[in-house]
Amino acid sequence: MPMLIKDSQIIEDSSLVIASGFEGQLSDKAAIVPLTYWLENKELLKNRTDIGVWIDSHEAPEDLIEDLPGLPIIAINFPKFADGRGYSYARLLRERFNYQGEIRAIGDVLKDQLFYMKRCGFNAFSIRDDRDIHSALESLNDFTISYQAGCDNPQPLFQQRAKSTLAS
Repeated sequence: MPMLIKDSQIIEDSSLVIASGFEGQLSDKAAIVPLTYWLENKELLKNRTDIGVWIDSHEAPEDLIEDLPGLPIIAINFPKFADGRGYSYARLLRERFNYQGEIRAIGDVLKDQLFYMKRCGFNAFSIRDDRDIHSALESLNDFTISYQAGCDNPQPLFQQRAKSTLAS
């Protein structure tokens, strides 16, 4: 069974990611379907608690706003590691749309990106098969201090320091 990093732990991935262009019927197994498939079939799928949706980098997370409360997983595809739109999508989902479920990075996900993805709101990472998942897990702790605000800490460092100075 494939493995993934979720909430800073390596776990088995029980969800099948359905390929783009899929037009058949889903089995009764947990799945993450493409956004286009979801939009075409959501009336049939919305009562299933084991169905997530994946968004490609050219699609809009806004298309899921009304469906967010019922979706356990939203995966964001990185077709190549240099495509940064997924970072913005994760921040929109967490900060503007207040999505509380799992946001998973899929596709060309490399360990050098994980720390920054986590700061943007991702809490699950499907690492490429040709990469070491244990090394990728360690990369979540590459840095101990972040200067900028992020989904994982909404206060920038200067505000944190000002608070600690005032408290002294």
